[in-house]
Parts: sequence; structure tokens; C-alpha cells
Amino acid sequence: MIRKLLPAVAATALIFTASGEPEKVEEGFVSLFDGKTLDGWKVGGEANAIRVEDGAIVANGPCTHAYYVGKDGKAKFKDFELRADIMTKPNSNGGLYIHTEYQPSGWPTAKGYEVQINNTQSDWRKSGGLYGVVDNKEPFEDNKWMKYVIRVEKGKVTVSINGKELVNYTAEEGKSKLQKDGGTFAIQAHDPGSTTLHKNIRVKTLD
Repeated sequence: MIRKLLPAVAATALIFTASGEPEKVEEGFVSLFDGKTLDGWKVGGEANAIRVEDGAIVANGPCTHAYYVGKDGKAKFKDFELRADIMTKPNSNGGLYIHTEYQPSGWPTAKGYEVQINNTQSDWRKSGGLYGVVDNKEPFEDNKWMKYVIRVEKGKVTVSINGKELVNYTAEEGKSKLQKDGGTFAIQAHDPGSTTLHKNIRVKTLD
């Protein structure tokens, strides 16, 4: 299914700057966000909690998640490298899920993992940690773009921000929450007092 997905998204293999000008993604990567619309994404929860402003997906509102489903609604990724630029506003919490699947409401915790997004909100788990599994206690800065790189390969999950590796994790046999056939990505709106921004979201599959 992964190989069938690539032609469908290759036409959108651009990332957009804050001014709306397109630029090419790195070789081998395809863009999951066109910088202007939520085409290819499906929102579970409050529709107005996820919106696009100034070239970024803005998450702000009660428990809501935007799932990447692709043009055919069946997007899945098993082994991949995901890259995204993410910013937190002060006192904001959020998350980026991997190997998950769409659900119309609630927290998608049953399948896959959440990569934490939080620098100054009260939760002690800070940006880049694999939530509740390999947590990071050292915050990055609000109001600055953080460069996330999330990689899943042969059961191992690694996460880095701005080149600093925060997670290098392989679950014990039989305990991994990675889905056998892969899953998709989801951006979290955590609560009305939290605002996170996401742009330059692109992925490369690892076959």
C-alpha cells in the first residue's frame, strides 16, 4: 500500500515558506501538506480546532486530531522518515502521532505512539519525547520553529529535534505499539489554551 501511495502524493511534493512561495523538498521525500489547505487530512473532533494560517497547520482547541489520509483516504506508512517544522506558543501542549489510524473523537492512544510537543506547558514531558515511553524533560523554546525528524525502521523509533537525538527505542518483543501493516500520522489539538503550528511536513518511505 505504501508504494501505491507515492504517485498520489508526488504531485504535491512541495513545501511552502511563510510567504507562500513553494520550494522543493529533499530528494526522496514527498510533502503531506500543501501550505494552503487541509487536502489529504481528515479531522476527528472539533473542525474549527484545526486550521491553516500563513502556511502552517494551526492546532488550537479541545481534544481534536487531524489525520493524514491521502487522496484515497487509505494512507499508511510502515518504515519511514518524517520531517516537520513545529512551533509552540507559550504554555502550549500538543502531539504528533505515528502509526495511528483515524478515529472520529478522543485520544488515539490504542495504536502507535505520540511524539510530544510541549515546551512550557505544565506537563513535565517535553518536546521530542515518545510520550510515556521515552520522555524528554528538557524543553526547547517557544515561538521558534523546531525541526523534528521521526524515523521508524524495522521496529526501531528514533526522534530528534534540531539535530539532537532524544529517542532511540525498540520495544520488547510482543510489546510494540507499531502496527504490523503501518499506520498514519495525526496532529493533535490538546486544549483551548494550547496553540501549536506545523509546516513543511514531508515523508520518505524506507523500503
